[in-house]
Amino acid sequence: MFFKENWWKVLAAVLLIYSVIMGFVVDVPIMHPTYETLRNIFYHVGMWFAMFCSFIISFVYSLRYLKGFKEEEDIRSVEAVNVGIIFGVLGLLTGMIWAHFTWNFFWTNDPKLNGAAVGIIIYLAYLVLRGSMEETHKRAKVSAVYNIFAFVLLIVFVLILPRLQTSIHPGGKGEANPVLPMDLDAHMRFVFYPAMAGWILLSIWIWKLRVRIRQIGLKMEKEYYQES
Repeated sequence: MFFKENWWKVLAAVLLIYSVIMGFVVDVPIMHPTYETLRNIFYHVGMWFAMFCSFIISFVYSLRYLKGFKEEEDIRSVEAVNVGIIFGVLGLLTGMIWAHFTWNFFWTNDPKLNGAAVGIIIYLAYLVLRGSMEETHKRAKVSAVYNIFAFVLLIVFVLILPRLQTSIHPGGKGEANPVLPMDLDAHMRFVFYPAMAGWILLSIWIWKLRVRIRQIGLKMEKEYYQES
């Protein structure tokens, strides 16, 4: 029974352990200027995949909330944003470390770097917006609408605009993108895709835990007020 309900958690752990270990031993192409730092792709890019997965979940539940106005949908949406921000910040940090060892600076005026930072700030503003309103249903409605626009802006700033400009990241202006199957080194594919799946499953795992914690907290709060 346990394995039947939690097989995907076991899979997430196995995939992450495999990718972390293999990320250090798999053969990677020695190219200027990345050299061995190319191994960070298994971790840095995985953070972004997990972030996008979380924000997609949040986007979907915002739409569902506006359709039925159920508190449960709002809880799932905001907790997905919280998880997305966590992985987004980790993605920025691992990217800054990678940039330091590759180009000798932590940050530069790059469209993808700036777009990613703006995207995270937009979602941080979402949390500030929620915190500024006390009435539950009003907060949920306004947050849901904002969240939908935030996701659209994230796509624009992170995926669309950087491809129209010159960037230190691969994939700009029609360049080859090493995270696509046709461009990724054959040896790296056996680590890259399990790593991406593992990080995504981990983000979903954390999201579900946060939702359960929030639900338990709300239940205890309601019981307290009822007893009072």
